[in-house]
Parts: sequence; structure tokens; C-alpha cells
Amino acid sequence: MKKTKVLLFDIDGTLIHTGRCALDALEEAFLRNFGVSPDLKRVRIAGITDRNIARQMLTLYDIPVTGENLHRFLDTYLALLETNLRERPAGGTLPGVAELVETLSQRDDVLLGLLTGNLENGARIKLTHYGIWKHFVFGAYADDSEQRNDLGPVAHARAAEILGCDIAPEDIYVIGDTPRDIECGKIFGARTVAVATGDYTTEALRTDTPDFLFENFSDVKSVLEIF
Repeated sequence: MKKTKVLLFDIDGTLIHTGRCALDALEEAFLRNFGVSPDLKRVRIAGITDRNIARQMLTLYDIPVTGENLHRFLDTYLALLETNLRERPAGGTLPGVAELVETLSQRDDVLLGLLTGNLENGARIKLTHYGIWKHFVFGAYADDSEQRNDLGPVAHARAAEILGCDIAPEDIYVIGDTPRDIECGKIFGARTVAVATGDYTTEALRTDTPDFLFENFSDVKSVLEIF
């Protein structure tokens, strides 16, 4: 059967949580490169791309936002992220996620992808560590654009190339845990699936009117029914 539905998952707060591994890596990378211990409470993180987070941090502490500064900061962050995940028994996949993505990956009418603010290498490091990277065929990442809302059309085009045909936006599902994920999906006409396993409650997510809303993915059968 020809693949007809494209499912684009966010990562942090949707598929996995890393404990403090990622945040600590950001803080330590900033300190190592610029000699400043940053206050991440002053930085917008949820639903934002890694490159945009880095830009915010540099701007906050009056450090020039140059390609060189962004590059070395994010390279250090990725190295520290991998070390933190390897050395700490922290985080894991969120309720129902492992079963959900494994089941979906075996269907011949679904193409699984990622639509995430993570850099591609960050996505690979995180999802490989938690054992689910293998299920995702492609993705759109912070490497593609600093702006989250640019990533939907990128993912749409890549899916069409993989499948060798046009894909109607209503056959694409953007799945995430923040209002930014819902907005990102709506921008290019995709269906939106929100899950309250991140920083936002179901009540908060409901105000952005996603097409589907879940407390979590523990009832895998119910989640599969919407696809």
C-alpha cells in the first residue's frame, strides 16, 4: 500500500525528556566558551530552535552574535549533551512513545519523520540514546532554519521527495507539546496533534485549538485511531 500519511514528531516533551542533561549542557557550553554562567530562566526554550536559543543567550549577555560564536557554542553543547546522556541515568521516552513509534514504523501507509527545534546531530544523539532514532526516516531541523515556522514546509517538501508524489497538507500530522508546534503545523495546513507531556497542560494547549489533544500517549490504541 502506498504511504499516504506523514507524521512529524517534535522531540523534547513529546517523545522524550532528558532530565537536566540538555539544559546543563547548554549552561556548561556557554560558560566554557564565554566565561558566563547563564540564567536560562530568562531565555525562551520550549518550542524554540537550538539556533534561536543560542542567539537569545548571546544577545542577553551582550556577546556578538556571529557565525563563529554560534558555531563553537553549539558544537560544545552537542559534545556535552552526548557526554551527559552517556554518564547520567536520566530521562527516557515518555508514556506510550516507544510502543507508538515502533507500531507506526511498521505500517506501510505511514511515513515517520521529525519536525524539531533540535539540530540534526542533537536529535540523533538524544533519540539514539533512548533507542528510537531508527524509526524516523527523515526530518526538518534547526540546521534548516532558525525559525520554527519555516520547518513545516521543509519537512513537507522532503516527504514528497521521499514518496515521489505530492502530499496534501491534511495528510500531514504535526505532533508536539507546545503552542509553537500547533502554530507550526497550522502555518502550512497540516493537522495538529498536541500532547501535554511537556511544559503545557491540556487546558493551555486547548486554547490553540489543535485538531487532536492528549494528556499523554499511554493509550496507544486511541492515538493510533486518529491516523
